[in-house]
Amino acid sequence: MNGLATLDIAVILIYLLGIVIYGISKSKRSSSEDYFLGGRTMTWPIVGIALFSANISSSTLVGLASDAFQTNINVYNYEWYAVVVLIFFAIFFLPFYLRSGVYTMPEFLERRYDKKSRYYFSFITILGNVMVDTAAGLYVGSIVLKLLFPEVSSTIIIIILAIAAAAYTIPGGLNSVIQTEVIQAVLLIIGSCLLTFFAFEQLGGGWDAMMSQLDNMLAAGEVNFDNRLAEGKFIPANSGEVFSLVRPNNDDFMPWWGLLTGVPLLGFYFWANNQFMVQRVLGAKNLNHGRWGALFAGLLKLPVIFIMIVPGVLALLLFNDLDISSLNYPVGDGICTNLSDCPNLTYPVLLFKLLPTGILGLVVAGLLAAMMSSVSATFNSASTLITMDFVKQYKPELTSKQLVRVGQIATLVLVVLASAWVPFIEKVSDSLWGYLQLVIAFTSPPVVAAFVLGLFWKRANAHGAFASLMAGGAFAIFMIVSASIDLVPSLNEFHFLAKANLLFVIAVLVHVVVSLATGLPEAQKVADYTYKKSIYSAETIELKALPWYKNYRVLSIILLIVTTILVGFFW
Repeated sequence: MNGLATLDIAVILIYLLGIVIYGISKSKRSSSEDYFLGGRTMTWPIVGIALFSANISSSTLVGLASDAFQTNINVYNYEWYAVVVLIFFAIFFLPFYLRSGVYTMPEFLERRYDKKSRYYFSFITILGNVMVDTAAGLYVGSIVLKLLFPEVSSTIIIIILAIAAAAYTIPGGLNSVIQTEVIQAVLLIIGSCLLTFFAFEQLGGGWDAMMSQLDNMLAAGEVNFDNRLAEGKFIPANSGEVFSLVRPNNDDFMPWWGLLTGVPLLGFYFWANNQFMVQRVLGAKNLNHGRWGALFAGLLKLPVIFIMIVPGVLALLLFNDLDISSLNYPVGDGICTNLSDCPNLTYPVLLFKLLPTGILGLVVAGLLAAMMSSVSATFNSASTLITMDFVKQYKPELTSKQLVRVGQIATLVLVVLASAWVPFIEKVSDSLWGYLQLVIAFTSPPVVAAFVLGLFWKRANAHGAFASLMAGGAFAIFMIVSASIDLVPSLNEFHFLAKANLLFVIAVLVHVVVSLATGLPEAQKVADYTYKKSIYSAETIELKALPWYKNYRVLSIILLIVTTILVGFFW
């Protein structure tokens, strides 16, 4: 399974070399705006595909397949909920982001509050970029290449991947990142469709055959639910329960209340406050293109269940008992003997067992290139934060070209830090997707509270924002420490989505109390950065001049209807 034909190896090498050369050729670096925001010239298809590609990265592909293999199909809730969040983002937040001309999300927080909030959020975002997006992308690349080249050290593989990703990010900036992301997105979609096709072909039937075999497998007790049994967690009894997006209260992955509260909270941070994602929309040529691009990204998220999640279920049916001990892949103190021991290998196993020669090389190249794209995007995002939120603030006399150089040096430092963190991922969680959501759950709620209150509550002031960010951060650290040493057993039993909700409530309460107890915010900040009904009314007049297919409100309603129909099918 871990052997590649000469044709596959040739395809991989040619593709990876080509994508690096293409990325460098698309560089825009004559000014800091060119380097960090692509010159703000992106049209809506590019914005939408770049958002989708940055989100559906190699780590997401591996994470979705892994959780689907473990019958956690309700992981799709994170995908379709993006539509709701992106529509809300396009209506309320995006106009303020683009009109303010900011480079970063922390910079916007300063516009509404003060520099203290900006610095704190920037630091948290950089930390998240290294621990979540960059490290997870490198981890996925190391998994795939370790299967292909078991004799090569994981450390060497991670270093090679990081250098390859930095090869066009450092000289090229955001435009290079986005232009390569468009190619990765197209290849990922094609590869995912091919993988789903070959998996169904191997199964010997279509959707009905999959559901029937899944029922038989569950009835015969052939799925390993030992961990869930021991903890009294929800266990699906049939295929209908496996594919249900709404789970009971004892579901360990996403109980029903988590769908209503935790998922939108994490989604809002990821799509509306996260520099890694929003930076692509900040590069839009105007507000309409930014809005259309956001809605297009939401539309692209809907088919994910069929081409990226269903293959994980098919792997459960086809390869649940597959002997993979020959791979010598470590787990705990031993090695993986079958796929259920190491569900993070689900996607690579599907690739190597199902795809024919040539196509395998192309899809593996796409997976590695997607990893490079994701990692390069986080490098660019974090280097933007370091340059614009810290260095420029302390050295305002630096020229535009000097700022670009600072960003390039920052990228090199991030390459080293992210590479060093990769080995810790599996120690934190045995599910890659679980790891990604866990880190976001502990870092995002106070930030979401600051942005939401800042936009919709005129009384929110800088003292309240900073106090809530610090209180939320302190409580997050307390929960992490408590989980490590069992300091508060009752708190440790909370689901991670419940902890995210608790963090959000604490942050909101602190923000409100401190704001009311201190002075009024600056009148100009309130006038420029809070939402007013007059904005909606003025926009309504502007939209009347546009045909319906250019009216983002009409497009939003259509997208919501399509989403409702699809989600209703799996409800």
